[in-house]
Amino acid sequence: MKTVALIQARLGSSRLPCKMMLSLHGLPVIDWVVRRVRRATLVDEVVVATSTQPENDILEHHLSRQGVAVFRGPEDDVLERFRLAGAAYGAEQVVRVCADNPLIWGGAIDDLIRFWRAAGCDYAYNHIPRGNLYPDGLGAETLSFALLEEVAREATLPEHREHCLSFIWAHPERYTIRTFDPADPALHRPDLKLDMDTPADYRYLALMDIHPDITPEELVAMLPRTA
Repeated sequence: MKTVALIQARLGSSRLPCKMMLSLHGLPVIDWVVRRVRRATLVDEVVVATSTQPENDILEHHLSRQGVAVFRGPEDDVLERFRLAGAAYGAEQVVRVCADNPLIWGGAIDDLIRFWRAAGCDYAYNHIPRGNLYPDGLGAETLSFALLEEVAREATLPEHREHCLSFIWAHPERYTIRTFDPADPALHRPDLKLDMDTPADYRYLALMDIHPDITPEELVAMLPRTA
């Protein structure tokens, strides 16, 4: 089964413009994401899925120079962008990665892939602490490419096209949705928010003593519990 990680990224964020190219401890945020996703041993290919908006030419140029695969599709119809990208790279299993998560970890992605394959569910996730004990921003979401195609055919509301897997969440009666806890109890930290959506989030991460290869265990050990 070919597993493709599709990293959703663009430069047009209204809350934090050009955030993918912001320097985080000496590297653009997108480099953190690609580098850490590539640590996943069960992912066959890593692709950055961005839009055809001209502003993203900068992102494509930067990534292409490093040999990172880039796919460009619709700006607002992210669901179609993902479908087209998955088809272009022959995906049988798709892992959706949000580039807002510079501390995503390949090991958490591998755990997610193993869980999904063993559980036999339609969709599995560990990127948010919803029904699990994961930190916010460490993991990802996964489903079969066949299901992604089905969702792309059936989802019609603009919000389901923009938030590409929200159609599945909106129809729990149709799809089996599963999650799980980290195997290491030290990572049971749903109090942690590690994503980067706002200037405040960027400041928080920029002032932390972190590096692109920091492990989740090292990360949580330096962060006191807030809840």
